[in-house]
Order: sequence, then structure tokens, then C-alpha cells
Amino acid sequence: MANQKLLSALCYFSIFFSPLLFPLIVYFISEDWEVKQHAKRSLVSHLVPTVLLIASFILFSFSMFSFYGPMDGSMNHFGFWQITPFLFVAIYGLLFLVIVIWNIIQGVKVLK
Repeated sequence: MANQKLLSALCYFSIFFSPLLFPLIVYFISEDWEVKQHAKRSLVSHLVPTVLLIASFILFSFSMFSFYGPMDGSMNHFGFWQITPFLFVAIYGLLFLVIVIWNIIQGVKVLK
């Protein structure tokens, strides 16, 4: 039973060393139902920042193409696409911090 708890906790703590790979491997290799459930939960919590990171790359590419306003090439105005990347980075950083703290709490809960 201690090995299953340790493996389940490592799935949550893997956000520091192997966020997507370790829970995926544990999910497919482990035969214990509880370990599989913890691996699945940790994998989903590790996927959220990855999906948001991909969305941020798309957002940054749109913002880079929109620096030029009218057809005359002037850069005098500061519109929505110029401020959006900064807001997204702030929101992403806050969300990532919350997810890391959540994974630590869940890992400690499993070990108790």
C-alpha cells in the first residue's frame, strides 16, 4: 500500500521534473485503480498549463502581426492586440502558480 501512495504522490509532484510523461507512464503501467485515478487527475492538471502555453504562442503571433495599424505603417496607436500578451502572461503565471500549489497539496494529501 505504501508503494501505491508513493507512486500516486509522485504523479502530482512530477510537475517539477516530468509534467506530462510521468503520469502518463504510471497510468498505463499501473494496475491499481486508485493509482490510475491519481495519475489521470495529475495528468489533467499538468495538461492545463501546456494547452494555455500553446494558446499563448498563437496569441503572441497574432499580436506580432497586428503591431502595424493603418495602411500607412504608423505605430502610433496601442490597441487590444498589443496589451493582450501582457495580460495573458500575468494570468498564465497566476494560474500556473495555483496549479503547482494544488499539485503539492494533492501529493501531500495522498502521502498522509
